[in-house]
This record gives sequence, structure tokens and C-alpha cells, in this order.
Amino acid sequence: MIHKQSELKYMNTTQKINSEKTDNENPEWTDDMFSHSRHAADIPSLNKIVKASRGRPKSDKTKKPISIRLSEEVLEYFRATGKGWQTRLDSVLKDYVNSHK
Repeated sequence: MIHKQSELKYMNTTQKINSEKTDNENPEWTDDMFSHSRHAADIPSLNKIVKASRGRPKSDKTKKPISIRLSEEVLEYFRATGKGWQTRLDSVLKDYVNSHK
């Protein structure tokens, strides 16, 4: 149902609807549509898909968050290398460990 200039009343607000911006394939929801709708979290199969696709993929080799005290010189050097400086520091420490086995 498209009107040239109609008004949509929703939550005590009134919005003008521009028929040129209305999508004919996706009409505005009616009260009946809302009453039959369900929240995505209430649909188990959809909920699993949404949760599985969120965030960074799980790594096989996880890292442990720690607190470490470093000299100002070391910290300044690695931070100056830009984004990813902690990964580069980890790589240097791994190389050290591997060369001293």
C-alpha cells in the first residue's frame, strides 16, 4: 500500500513517507505482521548461525593475556613500529625461545 504523501504513526511519532523511496517488494509491516513476528533469538537454528558468525574466528593456538614490565626503550621501539606491535614482540620472543632450545 503506497501513498504519495502518507503518514506513519509509530510509537507516538509521525513520519512522512516518500513513495519514491518506498520499496515495493518489501512493504511496510502491518500490526498483524508484527503480532506474528518472532525475535531472532527465539529461533534456535537462526540463533546458532548468528552466534557462530560473530567476532574473530577461534584460533587453535590461543594466547594468554598477562601483565609484563618492559623497559621504556623496548616498549617505545615496538610501539613505534605501529599497529600489531604486540604480535611482533611475541614473534621476537618466540624466535628467542626457539634458538635457545
